[in-house]
Amino acid sequence: MPTRPYRTRTRPSRSERTRAHITATVRELLAEGTFHASTMEEVADRAGIARATLYQHFRSRLELVDAICEAFAENPALLELRGIMELPDADAALDGTIANSVRFWSSEDAVLRQLYGVAAVDQAAQDLVDRQRADRRQELERLAHNLDRSGRLRAGTTERRALTLLLVLTSYDTFRELKEAGLSDRQATKLLQESAAELLLERA
Repeated sequence: MPTRPYRTRTRPSRSERTRAHITATVRELLAEGTFHASTMEEVADRAGIARATLYQHFRSRLELVDAICEAFAENPALLELRGIMELPDADAALDGTIANSVRFWSSEDAVLRQLYGVAAVDQAAQDLVDRQRADRRQELERLAHNLDRSGRLRAGTTERRALTLLLVLTSYDTFRELKEAGLSDRQATKLLQESAAELLLERA
């Protein structure tokens, strides 16, 4: 797991508390499925702050969604995931990547379901989804490279093919399909781990 920057134990400033309150309000609106139809003014009203105060922190709906994306980066599952991908044990790296992907999707499902659902008609949501997919692809490229370098990929499986399979196995869409099929997080994790090992790795 990557080390987190040292932060002094000072109390958050009033500005930081206001920003956190606004972000929490956006999360509530997303979870309710109403953010895509909300204006900046309606967000300010919901947060109980002056519109000028909102614009001091965020100039657009896009910046509001950016703040949610930044919060995702601090999710414990993602922090752990980045370290797991570097594990020399291919089985552990693959299992851990699957497990923490499911853990992340599940912990943020209420918000992500709304963002992914309105991405086609909401530019702010589409921007987050696009950046999230680009970030995930970059991380999984490292895993595919490490699996290839370890010599554990199945015969005939190239690094590029491994990446493609990883993208499918760890996607939010795959997670949602399994949830809709009635699988618990634990069941989904097990199924995806078994599928990943069968599709990608030579038997040890």
